[in-house]
Order: sequence, then structure tokens, then C-alpha cells
Amino acid sequence: MILFNCQNAEKKSIRIVEKDFGLLGKENDSIAVELNLSEFNDWKKILERTEQIVCNDSLPKITLKNDSVIKKVYLRNPCWEGLACILIKQKNVIEIHNDTINKADENFYPLDSLPQILKRDLENNGKNPKLSDNPENLLIYISYDKNGIEKLPNTLNKLTTSFEQVTDRKDLKIWLNEKIDIPPPPPPPKEIEGIELIEDEK
Repeated sequence: MILFNCQNAEKKSIRIVEKDFGLLGKENDSIAVELNLSEFNDWKKILERTEQIVCNDSLPKITLKNDSVIKKVYLRNPCWEGLACILIKQKNVIEIHNDTINKADENFYPLDSLPQILKRDLENNGKNPKLSDNPENLLIYISYDKNGIEKLPNTLNKLTTSFEQVTDRKDLKIWLNEKIDIPPPPPPPKEIEGIELIEDEK
């Protein structure tokens, strides 16, 4: 959608482009509920509000504006009521936590690497078993520590710009998520409580 803001004759008209990211199929803005980020000061609170919206059969959206573009970003978070879990292959997920990109908690990249990371996964089509098996399955998790909400608009702006640059599409699937750190494996038996265990010789 393109809107024109016509001012007086002495000033040039301003062309404003409106872009919708994350709408799938025949969805439209009529089912959307705005998430006003200025109303939140805690990451868990925005996650709770996002789930409330989804569980009321609506679609959370965040609107980003500048002088020439209005971006509406629709979130694909699930409603967890009545669900124990949702099976998602880790290889189909790109995670952004505190402005750092990672795949499977193994490889970490700066946020400016988004175009290359997205392109690698979107064009993989199952060739590399550690990357997305289908571009339709790619899911972006975004999470921050407790007080990271103020950084979210910049992340969403870079993500949508990069996705459109790589694909020329807007059907981007984004979840706001809570970062759950995977605990390290337990130490080998020899190191438990400083006791050295002697293995039997065969």
C-alpha cells in the first residue's frame, strides 16, 4: 500500500509506503491487536500480553514507522493453553537473543549478519542437515533479557529489511520467545566432589 501525504504547494508531497510482514494466506489486519511497546518495561510482560492476544484468536502486531515507511510486523506466537509442547525442528529455527544471532546454540553472529544468515537457511532446501529443510518452515525466535524491549524495534526493522532483501517476500514467521539456557552436561565421574575414580583394567 502506498499513501501520499500532500502538504502545501511549497513543500514536496511525501510518499509513504506501508508494508505488512507476517500475514499468511488470506489473513488481514482485521484480526490484529497492536502491541504498544512503550507500555511494557519487562520482557516477560510483553510475552504474557502476546499470548493473551493469540489465545483470544487475534494476531499480535508491532508497528514501526519512519518518514517514508510504515511496517506492520505480525507475530506468529502460538497459544499454549491446552498444549504441552509443539514439535519444531531446531534446524528450522534462527534465534536472536540480545542482538546476537545463533543456530542451535552453537554458532553466534552479530545482528548485521542477518542477510547472509537468512539467505543461507532459506536457500538450503535440505542440503545441509544443520540448516532449514524448507524455506516455508523457517522460524525466527527473538528474545531479550528482562529489560531489552527498547532494542526490539531496531531488531525487527533489520530483520524485515533483510528478509525482503533476500526473498522479495513478506511472509516472515517471528516468535517473541523466552530464552531458556541449556544447562551444561554433568562433569565426568572422575571430577565429582573431587573423588578420583579408578577404572577397572580390562
